[in-house]
Amino acid sequence: MKEFKKKANATRTGASSAGRLLPVMEEFYSLQGEGFHTGKPAYFLRVGGCDVGCFFCDVKESWNAESHPLIAVDEVIERISHCPSKAVVVTGGEPLRYNMDYFCMEVRRKGGKLFLETSGSEPLSGLWDWICLSPKKNVPPRPELLQAANELKVIIYDDCDFLWAEQQADKVHERCLLYLQPEWSNAPKMLQKIVDYTLQHPQWTISLQSHKYMKIP
Repeated sequence: MKEFKKKANATRTGASSAGRLLPVMEEFYSLQGEGFHTGKPAYFLRVGGCDVGCFFCDVKESWNAESHPLIAVDEVIERISHCPSKAVVVTGGEPLRYNMDYFCMEVRRKGGKLFLETSGSEPLSGLWDWICLSPKKNVPPRPELLQAANELKVIIYDDCDFLWAEQQADKVHERCLLYLQPEWSNAPKMLQKIVDYTLQHPQWTISLQSHKYMKIP
């Protein structure tokens, strides 16, 4: 039994590393709720697997990749092709734990636009139209992700996160858009502080999790 389990895990790892299979937690069509593209329709693909371990993560059920079935990328792309919007948001979990080259190539071939949401903890793969980087202190982002990011979105849980936000802003390129977003459970305490900070530091913009206010996925 142990030998069979090892072989099964090896098969799973090999298939996903080739980029033809992904551990899919969920797929859905909705509106982008955060950051620069707030309010825009998109097809969302959430992949399982993340070892960053943020205590405030609101999708902890995504952390264990083995809890989610490996789905053929071609099947996912076929469903995407029937979506009214051409925008595809890939989130997690941490999508860059997997080789995203094939997925991006095939979505692009069918006319899709690709939007990545990442902590930046893993090497960059895939060709993206937009990269939203949300860096975390416990596993800081890789330099290439800081330079590739179109949007830096820092989650503010307490006062010390403002310094972390500025440290990351110093590392991104000058055209990268800067966002501060209150952590949902602590928003009542931190939102006014974020407003005050943004008024004093106008290079930042506030991002809110509007989908939660609208009660949509």
